[in-house]
Amino acid sequence: MAQIIDGKKISQEIKDELRGQVAAWKEDGTEVTLAVVQVGNDPASSVYVNNKKKACAYIGIRSLSYELAEETTEEELLALIDQLNRDDTVNGILVQLPVPPQIREDRIIQAISPAKDVDGFHPENVGRLVIGEPGFVSCTPAGIVQLLKRSGISISGKRCVVVGRSNIVGKPMALLMLRENATVTVAHSKTENLKELCREADILIVAIGKPQYITADYVKEGAVVIDVGIHRNAENKLCGDVKYDEVFPVVSAITPVPGGVGPMTIAMLMNNCVASVSR
Repeated sequence: MAQIIDGKKISQEIKDELRGQVAAWKEDGTEVTLAVVQVGNDPASSVYVNNKKKACAYIGIRSLSYELAEETTEEELLALIDQLNRDDTVNGILVQLPVPPQIREDRIIQAISPAKDVDGFHPENVGRLVIGEPGFVSCTPAGIVQLLKRSGISISGKRCVVVGRSNIVGKPMALLMLRENATVTVAHSKTENLKELCREADILIVAIGKPQYITADYVKEGAVVIDVGIHRNAENKLCGDVKYDEVFPVVSAITPVPGGVGPMTIAMLMNNCVASVSR
């Protein structure tokens, strides 16, 4: 019987650990503050922002909310980021992506101080990850490593295939698995013989962005499968990049959608916020 990797349970463990740490700091007069900036009112972004605020409230992190109009200019947003960079009471800055088309995403990412970049997107933090130095790590890949470790799944020496090469998930995921001493292959939309490659993986991490694309014939018997995708199917039910019911009988462990990787992203964002204080 396959192990179902419970992201809700593990994320709650992490949040409870952080809550204790933040409470101890408050007794010594140290407060953790996260500034959350949202431009426009994209419904999905609003859900994510609200979930982040709830997590802050639970852990004891002070949350500053900046809700800007859809027509906000790039210059106005950059001015706000500069103000938050210079505010010593703010430990972490998060600009919810995507931003409206008049604002260049790369300029916004690069404007946030690397020391407050709790999303882990700044080129300096990405560079630190590449060369193995401490820095903020993108929250979803960091959460996946915690899912594996806290589920008792060994990474060192294992063959890992990451399907997807985005800057937010695929690339940092590959680097983190290398850091954990896995042997890593990155596959993507132009990869030939994808099915055969996936079948070589002891740990298959799927962030391809296509609903239920990975079926049982992509998966080696006894592999661990981590599904990063989230979509709505024809019946309007949430599903991932992996055809869960078909893959489940083949694997030794798998993340469900919802309730797998998703909760870990916010837990690791909170972890980065707490880590920002000691920086």
